[in-house]
Amino acid sequence: MKQLFSLLFLLISSYVGIAQQLKPVDAESEINFNINNFGLTTKGNLKGLTGTINWNSKNTNACTFLVSADATTINTNITSRDNHLKKADYFNVAKFPTITIKSTKIISVDNINLFEMEADLTLKGVTKKIKIPFTANALTKGILFNGKFEIDRKDYGVGGSSFSLSNTVKVNLNVIANIQ
Repeated sequence: MKQLFSLLFLLISSYVGIAQQLKPVDAESEINFNINNFGLTTKGNLKGLTGTINWNSKNTNACTFLVSADATTINTNITSRDNHLKKADYFNVAKFPTITIKSTKIISVDNINLFEMEADLTLKGVTKKIKIPFTANALTKGILFNGKFEIDRKDYGVGGSSFSLSNTVKVNLNVIANIQ
């Protein structure tokens, strides 16, 4: 019965212009990245997702995202590499333990479920503008947001010049956010 009320709230609020306040569910969400290193794709992920999302697919002016991931959770499945990435020349997690995305503008691309977010990405103390195309699909208790974007790691002071390490980092987001 509680799920039915949640679903009804989702439907009603999306039509009357009210933004739903959602909370990302870290255990059910994925933040994955990959980068080419020595010609091979190195994959990893981050956890510790927190924040708030105000969402209304019919009124993107009322939508906001302020979400962070815990940089200390970086995981590439190789402990020695993860420990190296946590050091000052890469993520410097002792000084900058969070990576944050704060939306500045959200637009509907196709009036169904495709959107684009302009946001400030703060990584290692550096904030840069990014664009994230994403989809938003209703779930029983919230919304599933799927998006992809790329950044240049050197823009954020992550790692130095390298012949073998690509500058382009590809990020995939699969974020489940439930009604608060």
